[in-house]
This record gives sequence, structure tokens and C-alpha cells, in this order.
Amino acid sequence: MITLYDCATAPSPRRARILLAEKGIPHATIQVDLRSGEQMGDAFRRINPQCTVPALVTEEGTVLTDNAAIAAYAEALRPEPALLGRTPLEKAEIASWNWRVEFEGLLAIAEGLRNASPAMVNRALPGPRDYAQIPALAERGAQRVRDFFDTLDAHLAGREFIAAGMFSIADITAVVAVDFARAVKVKPGEQHAHLQRWRAAMAQRPSMSL
Repeated sequence: MITLYDCATAPSPRRARILLAEKGIPHATIQVDLRSGEQMGDAFRRINPQCTVPALVTEEGTVLTDNAAIAAYAEALRPEPALLGRTPLEKAEIASWNWRVEFEGLLAIAEGLRNASPAMVNRALPGPRDYAQIPALAERGAQRVRDFFDTLDAHLAGREFIAAGMFSIADITAVVAVDFARAVKVKPGEQHAHLQRWRAAMAQRPSMSL
């Protein structure tokens, strides 16, 4: 049985949960309590020395420790529905937008949150090592998220999906980013009509409640 090491409150494992649900891949789930620092303990380090979730243990016993690897594995294991694209151009467009949403959205949110939250003092970056917060990066991160919402709203004008005219991993990543932006007190406003329309449509998919 495939096993997902998860955390119900964190954005990165949510991406894996949605992906596995959309693929219809059965799996066991083990919750990791990030707030108590369980990911830093010896037991979890033996599973993932990077001390991060998600971590997916495949049927072969290999541990995949990032969303890119998990998506590649899931797509190869169960090609339909295709979430990474089918044609070369679809694959390229989806990969490009997924990267943009990660870099301009999720990483900007993380930059804002991790450099400002009192709960993350010396934890400005995930992983096994401690890094000090830089308050100026928190301000920059929040501004980057606001800019990202403007970019995404303009892109979604006249589009049902983020990339290639099909539901894809880029939509999954974008839903998680838009929802998690509340952590830095940013949310789509009335000026983001296209973004809000798209998010409302995404809410109709059962996987998005995970």
C-alpha cells in the first residue's frame, strides 16, 4: 500500500492529497504534527531526512519527498486522468505555469509567513537546519503575493483552467496557493473577478475539500 505522510494544516501535503484524489490512487495516510515539531524527531528523520512533508512511500518502498516527484510517480502509475498534459506542448505549458505558481505564489507566501511568524523564529526555511528570519523578506513576500494575484487574474480572463485548456496540476497548485495566502493576510479582492470565478469553479471538484 502506498503511504502518504501528511499534515492536514500545511499547504505542501495538501497538493499531494488533491493529486492522489484526482488520480483515484488508494493510499494510507499518516499525519505528522508540524506544530509540535514531530518532523524534526528521529522517527520521521528516518523516513525523510529533509524533515518535510509530504513524503510518499511507494509500493516498492521508495520514499518520494517532494511534490514534483510525487506528481511524476502518480502520472506514470495512473496516466488517466492526465494532470501533466498529453502532448508535448500541453506538457510544456502546464509545467511552465505550475512552476510560476510555485515561484510567484507559494514561495512568496512562504517568504512572508516564515519571516514574520513568531512560531517560526529561526525556522525561516523548511528542512533540518535552522535559518534566522529576515523581516524585510516578510514585507516583500506579501507584496509578491498581491502581484501574483493580479497576474493570475489577468491570465484567467477567458480561461476555464490555468494551462493548456484542461484541468491540471497547475490548477491544483494554484488552488493551494490562493487558499494559503490567508496566512499572510492576502486574499482575492473584488478586482480579481476572473480569479474568483475560477476558484468558485474549482470548489465544485470534491478533491478541493481535502
